Amino acid sequence: MIPECRIIDLPRIDRRAGNITPVEGGNQIPFDIARVYYMYDIPGGQSRGGHAHKCLEQLIVAAMGSFDVVVDDGKDRRTFHLDRASYGLYVPRMMWRELVNFSSGSICLVLASLLYNEDEYIRQYDEFLAARPAA
Repeated sequence: MIPECRIIDLPRIDRRAGNITPVEGGNQIPFDIARVYYMYDIPGGQSRGGHAHKCLEQLIVAAMGSFDVVVDDGKDRRTFHLDRASYGLYVPRMMWRELVNFSSGSICLVLASLLYNEDEYIRQYDEFLAARPAA
């Protein structure tokens, strides 16, 4: 099992005019937020991710629609289905991730602990396996 990855329930404030989910770095999620980005207009059958981060932590949220996040620690794999804006998947550093099965009109919101830095990425799975600490 991959215990480091987990679903985090986010606050939900119900209003007649629409719901609000506030997210505060270091409060609801276990890191300070340095960057926010979102993916949208993802064609059906397309996948995203396919990489790991050396130090970066993320919270991945299905802001609209649904998709699956497949995480892999080099030994085990687990799939999380995201389909609500009131919870997200915490993904720690050195975890391979792939985002798949996007529904039509999905928006994937990502809160990240670091600013963008291409050197932070591991884009080849064999390099990821070699970089993992020995168990």
